[in-house]
This record gives sequence, C-alpha cells and structure tokens, in this order.
Amino acid sequence: MADRVAAKRILVTGGAAGLGAAFVRRLAEEGALVIVADIRDVDGQALAAEVGGVYQHLDVTSEADWKMALARIEQEFGGLDGLVNNAGIASSKDAEDIEGIALDDLHRIFAVNVDGTVLGCKHAIPLMARTGPGAIVNLSSIAALIPAAFVISYGASKATIAHITRSVAMHCAQRGYGIRCNSVHPGQIRTEMMNTIIERVGRETDMGLTAAEEVFLGQIPLGQFQEPADIAHAVLFLLSDEARFVTGTQIVVDGGMTLSN
Repeated sequence: MADRVAAKRILVTGGAAGLGAAFVRRLAEEGALVIVADIRDVDGQALAAEVGGVYQHLDVTSEADWKMALARIEQEFGGLDGLVNNAGIASSKDAEDIEGIALDDLHRIFAVNVDGTVLGCKHAIPLMARTGPGAIVNLSSIAALIPAAFVISYGASKATIAHITRSVAMHCAQRGYGIRCNSVHPGQIRTEMMNTIIERVGRETDMGLTAAEEVFLGQIPLGQFQEPADIAHAVLFLLSDEARFVTGTQIVVDGGMTLSN
C-alpha cells in the first residue's frame, strides 16, 4: 500500500527528534503534509525541509502557542486532519520513586505530558470538527499499564493520558464530530529518553550501564529493543482511513512486556 495518508494535514508535537521525527518521516512517506511542532527550532526546521513539511514553534504547555499554531494551520492549509500528541519528558532532577519524588519534578512532567495533551485536544478538536473528519493519536506508554516504581511521575502521567484518550474519544463520538482518538503504548525503544532512564538506573543501583541494559532487555519477551519505526507504523495506521472504526482504544507495541503483568 502507498499514500495511506495522502493529502492529510497532520501535526506532530515533539516532532524534531526521537520518536516524533520517526513519525514525521513515516507520515510524509505516505503522502501527508506534516507540520513539525517543537521547541527545537533548528532541528525542527531541518526535518520539515527534509520531508517537504512545515515547521511550527510550539511549547505544548503554552495555550497561547497552541492557539497561534492552529490559527496558522487553518489560515495556510484550510484545516487539520490528524494530531499526534507526542511531546513528552521523563527525566527528573531528583529521585523518581515515591519516597524521593520532588513535587517540582512531578509538576514539570505533568505539564508537558498531560497539560500538553489536554491543550492539544482542546484546541485541535474544534478545527477538526469544522474541517474533518479527523484522528488524534496520544502517545502513552506501557508505564501506564504496569507498575513503574522507578519512574512514578512519568508512569502516572502516561496513565492519565490513557484515561484522557478514552474520554476524548467518547466526547467526540457523542458530539458527532467524526473525530477518532486512540492511544499508543510503546515499550522500550533506545531513544534519548530511554537511554537516560537506563543510565540513571545503572548509576543509582550501582549495577552499571551494561548490567542495567541487560535488566531492561530481559523484560522483553521478543528479546530485543524496539525501533522507532515499530511505533511509527502503529501511529500511521491509526491516522489512516484503515482505522476509520477504531476509537477509544489502546495499541500496545511492547514486544510482549505486558504479557506477564
């Protein structure tokens, strides 16, 4: 199959690097006009030029930025067909377990992961409703589905996103907007974020980086870390018309990590 999202106007937050960049490239390959949204202006502009998309500076925690971005999209492109709420952070300045957690870290992680997702849905839905149909994909995590004692703030934020997703899906269905909303739950992918978590666990437990890598790898029944493309394929499906009757669901792409939980 080709051109699975041909001519669809799709906004990807956190699109300049990591998983977001993989989504941008995959969607562009399948014909989408991709709006790369990020605060990493240089990287975002370069990627947008590479794929024939456009770049939009967007701090997902800023409601003013969201209003400005979507006003531009409506003015320049006439509407929005897809939104990928991908922007997220996991790292903390202090400990991440329940006894050592700092509220500043909790609030900062929730501001990006949860507030950013809420604001994206809040402001994209009216535009999609006017110009749709449309689809929203919210990036959650397997940390939303299994205990994650060593990253409690991150896990709690991703569990919140899973709940928000189902509520948004019901809201849009009840209003007859023609907008679907689903969440994707990646497992362990060697992105910058995952590398930081592995390094921190190795350091804080004194086991070292190599041993920490083996511990994380041992949790994956399929026996290898994921590639960003594995998640990009799921996101592409949910944004395509192939998923026209899929809403309010969770797609778990984790190599089987949740099988024993």
